Amino acid sequence: MITTSFLRVLQAVAFLASLWSLSSYGASLSESSSVLSAGEKWRKILKEARGQSVYFNAWGGDQQVNDYIRWTAKQVRQRYDIELKQVKVSNTADVVSRILAEKQAGRDSDGTVDMIWINGENFRSMKNHGLLFGPFSEQLPNYRWIDTREKPTTILDFGEPVEGLEAPWGMAQLVFIYDQESVQAPPKSAADLLKFARKHPGRVTYPMPPDFVGTTFLKQLLLELAQQNPALFQPVGPDSFDKITAPLWRYLDELHPLLWREGETFVQNNLALTPLLDDGEILLSMSFNPSYASSAIANGELAESVRTYVHSDGTVGNTHFLAIPYNARAKAAAQVVINFLVSPEAQLHKADPDVWGDPTVLSMGKLAELDKRHFSELPLGIATLSPEALGITLPEPHGSWSTALEAEWQKRYRQ
Repeated sequence: MITTSFLRVLQAVAFLASLWSLSSYGASLSESSSVLSAGEKWRKILKEARGQSVYFNAWGGDQQVNDYIRWTAKQVRQRYDIELKQVKVSNTADVVSRILAEKQAGRDSDGTVDMIWINGENFRSMKNHGLLFGPFSEQLPNYRWIDTREKPTTILDFGEPVEGLEAPWGMAQLVFIYDQESVQAPPKSAADLLKFARKHPGRVTYPMPPDFVGTTFLKQLLLELAQQNPALFQPVGPDSFDKITAPLWRYLDELHPLLWREGETFVQNNLALTPLLDDGEILLSMSFNPSYASSAIANGELAESVRTYVHSDGTVGNTHFLAIPYNARAKAAAQVVINFLVSPEAQLHKADPDVWGDPTVLSMGKLAELDKRHFSELPLGIATLSPEALGITLPEPHGSWSTALEAEWQKRYRQ
């Protein structure tokens, strides 16, 4: 069970990270423009941003995402006289390497990247190498709508404190999928899942790590079984790994013989679970996209009776972010674009499943009543949970745990 004390620890860590970032920003502001109020400083940024071009390096493998960025470009051109130009990339790590090469070559201004879509290890790498501009995110006028309380992943990126160096843009969260015609009471905890597998032998499975969803499932189990040990949010060490993961391996040793094909065979990714669920071979599926089941229903891949659910005490989620390299040409315009992208208007448009369907980083409790109503009226899809129903987002363990878990899983179950 995710304990109240554990959530308080996460919120305390997030609060301290936020304080650090705000104090750092306050110090730099007092040194550079102590006579300017926050409003005056933002007006100065808006003025400087006019006429600038922003080269936005972002993954280009999804047409809905590309269309949304094109819509954003039109909006910021009309409103702020900013040219937003998407540079489509297939691997964000390559962009990070390019910025690092620019730094090593002494190119500390006039860089080739103005904005980058980022999270996880790429963020940690940029942060550790001093490749990020900021802290800047908390000074954005629209940052006040961000949900840092119920979504601690907005300020803890795979266990790494954000410290104002990137701005939350969208969410992803582990959801489980079932057919109401076959399952009336889906299991809502790791303990319940084991009981469910005993009752329905051969009807449960999960994707094989290192598939991202498969590894996320392992992390979900670990968070629940290891009593939310704070060490999970620190770099993994040999001693801590063996001790903390022991309950996970005991659990999997008991679960695997009850799985589809007795745990001897695993599907390669979560997409391969869909036809198995549709054919009735398995009773549960999973995805890291809360809208996936609705899309599969709309595409005829799943029955209309399919629904999604989360565990009672939360499921693993993460946030994807927008950052500005330290040597960006158009820092002012990049901040203006990012501020627009975290506005209620832009977040609402992005959350529309006909546009993108990306869950919002905003707090419904902070929004004006009209904005809140617009979010509540979104056509989420028949199987998509509302932001409230998604419940608590559990932060990812430190990124080093993923690699260690995958290696140990392969050692134990594939050799």
